[in-house]
Amino acid sequence: MTTSTSRLTVTHEHGLRIGVAVGAVEIAAYVYGEDIPAFESPKPYLHPMRTLSGALVSAYRPHDHRWHKGLQMTWSHVSGQNFWGGRTYVRGQGYTPKDNLGAMRHDAFDLIDLDGGELTLSERLTWVASTGEEWVAEHRRLRFHGADAARGTWVLDFATELTNIRGEALELGSPTTHGRDNAGYTGFSGAARAASPAERSSPPTAAARRRWAPPRRRGSPTPARTTRSTAAPPCWCSPAPPVAAGTPGSCATTRSRRSTRRPRSTRRSLWPTARDSRWSTGW
Repeated sequence: MTTSTSRLTVTHEHGLRIGVAVGAVEIAAYVYGEDIPAFESPKPYLHPMRTLSGALVSAYRPHDHRWHKGLQMTWSHVSGQNFWGGRTYVRGQGYTPKDNLGAMRHDAFDLIDLDGGELTLSERLTWVASTGEEWVAEHRRLRFHGADAARGTWVLDFATELTNIRGEALELGSPTTHGRDNAGYTGFSGAARAASPAERSSPPTAAARRRWAPPRRRGSPTPARTTRSTAAPPCWCSPAPPVAAGTPGSCATTRSRRSTRRPRSTRRSLWPTARDSRWSTGW
């Protein structure tokens, strides 16, 4: 079978976002410079995300979880710090407001390469604790490719390498490792908007595409050092062992996601059927 890959068009609003389009449809935007409230644990994210036909599939800041923004790399429990956003789950207390919200700071793009039907981004970030200390150096790579009009699909590859630069061990966890059953969410996660029955049975119209709040530009960040590393990730929903300072990071992994014409109904599929539902792949 022969497949034809569509060409990509890229629009870079320097210091704010990179938009990726196929024809007249912007299929994804990588927002790295928005002015995000501290309570939402500022970090880069992908939103809006659309199918090739233009149907919006990602959600942005739902009213009950304002820190959920499309598709993003997060971590809910890092040695007492919260890089997820919102309240922190505490054993015996439940979700508790704490002054422990960190941020993932964009430092620089090492590579922005567009080659016909493929866009590759290579980015350096620093995870900054609520105290202002730099705890993790991250090297992130995103690859947009495989846009196939005949199949109505496109592909995103996401890979990240994390290195502990704190100076002492980091303990990685989730609400489940801190006492809440069946709540192992953390890591690479997303908020998805499900298609309505009408959208599933007919091509989406402009009226069917939800509006989204444009990101607010923030000041240029200060570059920071990064250390590249590779290692196997811990299992989903299980407590990860402490990561010694200076040790190659414990969370190097690659995830691939495919955006299709209509959402799938499986429990942890990329586009669940419940409106504004959330999913995550914990590592």
